[in-house]
Amino acid sequence: MPRVLVLHGPNLNLLGQRETDIYGKTTLEDINCLMQQEAQKCGLELSFFQSNYEGALVEAIQKAKDNYEAIIINPAAYTHTSVALRDAILAVDIPTIEVHLSNIYKREEFRHKSFISSVAVGQICGFGVASYLLAVRAAAEILKNRK
Repeated sequence: MPRVLVLHGPNLNLLGQRETDIYGKTTLEDINCLMQQEAQKCGLELSFFQSNYEGALVEAIQKAKDNYEAIIINPAAYTHTSVALRDAILAVDIPTIEVHLSNIYKREEFRHKSFISSVAVGQICGFGVASYLLAVRAAAEILKNRK
């Protein structure tokens, strides 16, 4: 069964509590459970990792090289600042899908730039929790087509 690493960036551990008008009341644990259910339908095995630290996320991406066939990442605030995450994704050469709960292009101007999108297979944003479920389906489709 193809393995997919799901990475959650800074402050996503506070989902359901912070800025609920933007991010909703669904917790990260809820999202992971929903993604797991979707993955079972798609024949994928998911592993989850959340960190508020850029270096920990970089290391997780690097370790994914020989352990996962795809990555789903919500880099959160690091989307707009982290060349390190971008370079790690580029280095491992694993199909990566960037995901966001909110539509980053309808928010503050500084959020319109993603350092990740140019090295990702694609970006899904603005659909709330469904963004994550769409990313699971996209990962399944990408991996099916690679065989």
